[in-house]
Amino acid sequence: QVQPVESGGGLVQAGDSLRLSCAASGRTFNNYNVGWFRQAPGKEREFVAAISRSGGNGYYADSVKGRFTSSRDNAKNTVYLQMNSLKPEDTAVYYCAAGGWGTEEYNYSYWGQGTQVTVAS
Repeated sequence: QVQPVESGGGLVQAGDSLRLSCAASGRTFNNYNVGWFRQAPGKEREFVAAISRSGGNGYYADSVKGRFTSSRDNAKNTVYLQMNSLKPEDTAVYYCAAGGWGTEEYNYSYWGQGTQVTVAS
């Protein structure tokens, strides 16, 4: 199985950018579609973005479309989430998940521990 490990979170100001990374331990990430989810305090975990195995296909939640971009470097066994024009409402723990597809978290088999993103106004 594959174990995703997120990194790159932190505290930023509104309007800033941040890039999250999701590295894989265990099996290569190349064989897996990857999804990004987030969970804000007091809220349910929600879908953010998904990227296919090759990186050629992907989609985004309406709330982040045009601001967030997911990409991957299969040679480095890493998936990225570039987040631009961050807003305070983007504050959440961000999770990387593999082994599934779609917007529903139950579709994904492998989850990272999450990385905190805090956007100050």
